[in-house]
Order: sequence, then C-alpha cells, then structure tokens
Amino acid sequence: MAHEGLKPVAGLLLVLNLCMYVIVAAVGGWAINHAINYGFFIGSGLELPAHFSPIYFPIGNAATGFFVIFAVIAGVVGAAAALAGFHHVRAWSSESLPAAASSGFIAWTLTLLAMGYVHLARTTMQCNRPSFVSKDAITNLLLWATCFFFQIGRQGD
Repeated sequence: MAHEGLKPVAGLLLVLNLCMYVIVAAVGGWAINHAINYGFFIGSGLELPAHFSPIYFPIGNAATGFFVIFAVIAGVVGAAAALAGFHHVRAWSSESLPAAASSGFIAWTLTLLAMGYVHLARTTMQCNRPSFVSKDAITNLLLWATCFFFQIGRQGD
C-alpha cells in the first residue's frame, strides 16, 4: 500500500486518541457513579418529584446527564475504533482499511454528538466555569481534531 511514511503519524494519532478516549470514558464513568450515589433517594411510600429525570446529575446542569452518557458511549466506541486503527496500521493493507475507517467514523460522529450537548449547555445555560470549559476543550478540540485528522490521513490509502 502507498504512503508508508504516514504510518508513524497515524500511530501517534492513534495512541493519542486511545489515551484521550479512555480518559473521557473513565471520567464519565466516575460521573455516572457519582450521580447514582448522590442522586435522588426515594423512600417507600414517597412519590417521585414532579420534575424527576432519569438522567439527573447532582453536578453540572440539565445537559450534563446527556453529555456524560454520550461521552461514555463515545469513549468506549472510540477506544474500540483506536484498536481497529492499530490493526490497520500494523497490517497497512486495503483489507483492514474499511473496518478501521467505519469504526473511526462512528466514533467521530458520537464525539460530535457529545460535543453538541456541551455546546448546548454552554450557550443556553451560560455555563462558563473552568471545569466545564476543560471538559469542553477535551471533547471538542482534542478528540474531534485528532480523530478528524486521522480520518483525513487515511484517505490517501
């Protein structure tokens, strides 16, 4: 296959993507665990509150639950896509490209979906706390950009 010089760049982007997707999945898993431990507690004989949401998070705002759920899904799918990408870089053949490209594209779109919830929370709820901005930066810039550049780099194959 042509473009053998792209293998080290693709490998570096894959390592970076894998690390970031694992971090996003781990932080999202912690947030889900925190929400389960400190969310609503309904005793026997009590009714659900009027504004009960099954995706309630005691941290963040109304969009945090959706962001965390989709970030965890994107993190797991992205880590699996990085493993498929590692296989493609190792084999570097046209037979391994479709699996790596399709799984990478799915991970990229799920990352865009999580990024949309972050954007929604920032614009509609005027949330500009430093912790929220750092989640926004990791999800938006790093994951999206590295996955995008890896997809563009593979198109020359």
